[in-house]
Amino acid sequence: MIHIIGTYECKADVKGRIMLPTALKKQMQKIINDGFIIKRSVFNQCLEIHPMSEWNLVVSQVNQLNRFVKKNNDFIRSYMSGLKLIDIDKSGRLLIPKDLFVYAEIDKEIVLSSSVNMIELWDKKKYEKSVAKTLQNFSSLAEEVMGDQTKKEL
Repeated sequence: MIHIIGTYECKADVKGRIMLPTALKKQMQKIINDGFIIKRSVFNQCLEIHPMSEWNLVVSQVNQLNRFVKKNNDFIRSYMSGLKLIDIDKSGRLLIPKDLFVYAEIDKEIVLSSSVNMIELWDKKKYEKSVAKTLQNFSSLAEEVMGDQTKKEL
């Protein structure tokens, strides 16, 4: 399992290319040649970049859904629509496909934010608004999400 750390600000050029920050490239050194999946986020107007090994785990989960249940088929179709394979070139750049660039309403300023095993790609202003909104009630959210967890010993 991959654990990506950090939040990075960068810029997209007119063609939608982003130069990955050095600290992020270092973390992904072992997986960078395997390729990535970029897709729309389910809950936010941002994009998700999944390393191929992590994406394969997600697809395994999705593939377990019973396709003779209509809502499962509807979910699969929507979840998998707009997926793109992307690579990071030798210069350390990735190209955001135009349709996804438009979907996320990305301007020039971008934030790449780690989300444990994937990277969220946000328009900077949208990211700042989302974080500010979440931080307003973060202590309650943390308690609700993590408070009932029992400590597991390693």
